[in-house]
Amino acid sequence: MKTPFALLTLLCLLWTSCQTDPSSNSETTSPESTAESTDPMAAPEWVNNAVIYEVNLRQYSQEGSFQAFTDDLERIKKLGADILWFMPIHPISETKRKGPLGSYYAVSDYRGANPEYGTMEDVDAMIKKIHELGMYIIIDWVPNHTGWDHAWIADHPEYYTKNADGEITDPLQDDGTPWGWTDVADLDYGNAEMRQAMIDDMKWWLTERNIDGFRMDVAHGVPTDFWVDCNQQLMETKRCFLLAEAEVPEHRNEAGFHASYAWTYMHLTNEIAAGKHTAKEIIDYYKEDQDKMQSGFHMYFTSNHDENSWNGTVFERYGDGAQTFAAASFIMDGMPLIYSGMEAPMKNRLKFFERDPIDWNGYAWQEFYEQLTRLKHDNPALDHAGEPGSISFDGTSDEVLVITRAKGDNTVVGTFNLTAKAQNALRKKEGIDMAKPMISNEAIVLGEGTKYDLKPWQYIIEVL
Repeated sequence: MKTPFALLTLLCLLWTSCQTDPSSNSETTSPESTAESTDPMAAPEWVNNAVIYEVNLRQYSQEGSFQAFTDDLERIKKLGADILWFMPIHPISETKRKGPLGSYYAVSDYRGANPEYGTMEDVDAMIKKIHELGMYIIIDWVPNHTGWDHAWIADHPEYYTKNADGEITDPLQDDGTPWGWTDVADLDYGNAEMRQAMIDDMKWWLTERNIDGFRMDVAHGVPTDFWVDCNQQLMETKRCFLLAEAEVPEHRNEAGFHASYAWTYMHLTNEIAAGKHTAKEIIDYYKEDQDKMQSGFHMYFTSNHDENSWNGTVFERYGDGAQTFAAASFIMDGMPLIYSGMEAPMKNRLKFFERDPIDWNGYAWQEFYEQLTRLKHDNPALDHAGEPGSISFDGTSDEVLVITRAKGDNTVVGTFNLTAKAQNALRKKEGIDMAKPMISNEAIVLGEGTKYDLKPWQYIIEVL
């Protein structure tokens, strides 16, 4: 594996972040946005160029607590994170629990805080600190099912799916066979009262805890007409950010989600890294995706809690190209994700049902991500919401991905060698403007004419 990013930049003119803390007092309100859209369903203005950071609280620290995470918030702010997405922080059911601690997604109380992490007072203090630092918080919401200890099991069995014998079931696939999620009970979205109770619990977090939005787990397993109603009620309660775990066009085109996962893109990049597909196929992916998605944007990622635990680390899936594909996710026209531990960089698969604290390894990739977040924040061409920068792939070949983003007089070009072999790539113009930021993970070598000589997995990002 290559040495850390900071040691490999040849031309890296560090520019200071244009961001300042929107709030320097101790008020608990979210940082104020300016120039919000008049569209009541539009994403908050602070989403436009935001970087999202997924928090795996159980594994984040040796303590695995709200307080320990709160103590590290200033480092995360320095990393460049704008939105903190917390995996479920609710109490976990003990009935039918998997492993010693159970799944985060087997929720026993939608309005509670997991006592293993701390108290609701700790949650409030953490949210207050997040807002004071000018960041925002969204929480994982699990609408498809509950744990078997949830009060609804006893008080409202009519809220759940039943089998032929009238017994509550775990979630089933379309053909009636189980998914294997035996630790949770499937909710029946044919029940109108359950639907509204679910929405009311979400609204409680917006009004009583002052969070800033939700990441909806298994959004594709819930009827679209529920999301239409739910998202409208949530946005009427507070202008918040709504992220769907899905790639269902109707979620963004009709239901009001601002963003969704780019699973197809992530899977394609895994295959490109393995030599099974080519960089040029990203163009085909993008054209097909644009035909499907008429609004909103993707969240691009190379790892998250599912990918790391179940499918492999970034080193298993991308090898020596791990930084290259991560850098590309910051240049694509969506919101880039950093998962807890990627700045370590984390080289192991985190256990899912038990404690497995991250080895932070001196935060060896902290500067790598800091420079990418500064690039994202400082260049309007990289905006992905509001008035996003345009995107094109001129110059892309089977081996080299070239992404050009532009907005007004600001242009950012990323050139990425997506192979383990040396390549040549065309430059956008003669020479290099030393007054402009330019970053690379290798020494930059100019070839003949308007070419770069790229080393294996090398990337070059320049502001024109």
